[in-house]
Amino acid sequence: MSRLGLSRTAALGAGLVTAAGAGALAWGAGYEVRAFRLRRLRVPVLPPGQAPLRLLHVSDLHMVAGQRAKQDWVRSLARLEPDLVIDTGDNITSARAVPEVLSALAPLLELPGAYVLGSNDYYAPRPKNPAAYLWRPSRAHERPTALPTGQLTDAFDAAGWVDLTNARGRLQVDGRRLDLVGVDDPHLQRDRYLDVAGPADPAADLSIGVSHAPYRRVLDAMTTDGHQLLVAGHTHGGQLCVPFAGALTTNCDLPRSMARGLHRWERGRRSSWLHVSAGLGTSPYAPVRFACPPEATLLELVAA
Repeated sequence: MSRLGLSRTAALGAGLVTAAGAGALAWGAGYEVRAFRLRRLRVPVLPPGQAPLRLLHVSDLHMVAGQRAKQDWVRSLARLEPDLVIDTGDNITSARAVPEVLSALAPLLELPGAYVLGSNDYYAPRPKNPAAYLWRPSRAHERPTALPTGQLTDAFDAAGWVDLTNARGRLQVDGRRLDLVGVDDPHLQRDRYLDVAGPADPAADLSIGVSHAPYRRVLDAMTTDGHQLLVAGHTHGGQLCVPFAGALTTNCDLPRSMARGLHRWERGRRSSWLHVSAGLGTSPYAPVRFACPPEATLLELVAA
């Protein structure tokens, strides 16, 4: 082939790549970022002979004021009639979003629940190069803008949701006794698991460990203590994924193969079920998802 032919071929190839990239960006920003989905998974963690429990896991709403479609979809989740709700943080992006998050969660706040917080419940996000996530986890700003976290937690507490911020708690749900333990956001290094460490309650029907970001140190410690189910968010499922290959990053030290969904977490001779939610939102400065639609998950907990 002549040099002219090679040049034309190269130009055509570059044009096709550019067009494909533009099309993927348009899909991710125009459609997929609002294509909310409910995942349903079955987890064998209850004692033999027990009836199922339905746990709704919501995470990473990253609510921006005016996102009516997201608010309506989250509100509709109450129709599932879950027995228990767990919120793993990053609910807001600004002070203006707090009333809208509480409006969206209002029907779920009438149910038994528990929560932990994420970095974006404490501090407002800032513009940054999203490509930086590909080679290292994001870092906290030196001078962050504080958010009205108390408005959010006061409403959760008033509804009876259990605050698991470096804390332990208990819930009675459908006649079952649940043992709960949680940590503050490990991504901000606010986790203090040693303050709440200890064996899972052997008298409980189920013990659950809760964290916003699924860092190995937290998952290892909770598994060692015998908590049978671990739930977390933070990863956004990778947010931008390669079809058939999966997430490019988890924004923490969790393996990319575990960026979302249900997995077994092994620590020595012990193991736990781990569910990582891909979440429902994005940073307002990178409002794109690709091959990773926003989600909430209904976990059907069944007898082992």
